[in-house]
Amino acid sequence: MAGLAFMAGPALAVPPPEARAYPDPLEAGWKGKPVCVVLEDNAKLRTLRCTFPPGVGHERHRHAPHWGYILKGSTMRITTASGTVVRHLKAGDSWWSDGISWHEGRNIGRTTGVYLIVEPKT
Repeated sequence: MAGLAFMAGPALAVPPPEARAYPDPLEAGWKGKPVCVVLEDNAKLRTLRCTFPPGVGHERHRHAPHWGYILKGSTMRITTASGTVVRHLKAGDSWWSDGISWHEGRNIGRTTGVYLIVEPKT
């Protein structure tokens, strides 16, 4: 192996899945198909409408700070780094999130869920 030099160095650490960059909710979909569409995108905010028929989910993705509103309720199984929960989401409910490094979900109910995600821009 003349001409080759090998150097010893520090081991490279591979970040855990939670530390890797995940797609945002618009980029993430379900089995190669989008679940969210842009309703508004301007200098101050972006609004997405995300639709989940029964059996459809949202692959692992991250969220910037956002406000959410449920247009049509459903039952979602949601997994985060903390574990998995089942949420019975009702039309008219809303929430605020300071952002999340990742989560994923799947509609395990019998009705199509439709949600708005409003992301303020700073």
